[in-house]
Amino acid sequence: MNRNEMLQFMNANPVCCLATVENGQPRVRGMLMYRADEQGILFHTASFKDLYRQVQENPLVEVCFISPDGSVQVRVSGRIEIVDDMDLKKEIVQARDFLKPMVYPDGFDKLKVLRVRDCMATLWTYDLNFTPKEFVRLTDEA
Repeated sequence: MNRNEMLQFMNANPVCCLATVENGQPRVRGMLMYRADEQGILFHTASFKDLYRQVQENPLVEVCFISPDGSVQVRVSGRIEIVDDMDLKKEIVQARDFLKPMVYPDGFDKLKVLRVRDCMATLWTYDLNFTPKEFVRLTDEA
């Protein structure tokens, strides 16, 4: 897969696993990605969540996107940045009804938008299982 195909795969399969590090220990959780493009991979969380604290302490992460049948995986390593963009927050809440009860009563301060930057991806399939990894840069870095 080339860069565009990987981004398309990620957007078509937004349920993924996100790994962080806390006190030298790996932490992984399921996530629902918002969007992936040449700028990075967008997620959201809440200010009181472990995820938010962990990426503030150590911004290095890895994300794994898996096809529904498990035959394809795209693994992406990168660095989280916190995005302070009210228009983007409003867009995300508008697109995801389940966020409205959390955000509308108290405001947008609890909602944190995270972007994975410096993205390097590798593809796994059954056919590639015993071949060396090849890496593809997914993001345009300034």
